[in-house]
Amino acid sequence: MAKIESIIKSEIQRLTKRELRATFLPLRKEARSIRLRLSSLSKNFFALNRLTKEQLQKMPKKGLEVTPEEVKASRLTPERIRRLRKKLGISMRELGILTGSSLSAVLSWEKGKFKPRGDKKAALVALRKVRKRDLKKLLAEKAGTKVKAKGKRAGVKPRRKKSARRVIRRRK
Repeated sequence: MAKIESIIKSEIQRLTKRELRATFLPLRKEARSIRLRLSSLSKNFFALNRLTKEQLQKMPKKGLEVTPEEVKASRLTPERIRRLRKKLGISMRELGILTGSSLSAVLSWEKGKFKPRGDKKAALVALRKVRKRDLKKLLAEKAGTKVKAKGKRAGVKPRRKKSARRVIRRRK
């Protein structure tokens, strides 16, 4: 009796393995063809992505661009710089971000200590042509790239609030 059971059991195992192979063999072939198609599509995607990046680099960028003749002909006085900033409705810090200079440089320009030169002067001349709506977009882009480049400053401790003890001691 045990012999018949083992024979039936082995026969059932053999038939199930055969059925499983018959079922999964086409699925394996299909999965392999899908993987091959996926790899070719990803290769095409990377090639197209590289081409679009190259094309975008070739295209002129929107933003602060002027001709050298316009820069040479422009006369930027401290009052004109201040008036331009007020007309655009931006702070000195934002003007510094747009021109790629520091807050102290903008302050020096507006006080008349120094004059903007080179690309800073070109950026100021180009800002004359920019509308407020475009300016906000440009400022967001430039501020975003500046924040990404700097990241978080290491070693800077946050300011502490005045404790209640100090306030009480001063009252006495």
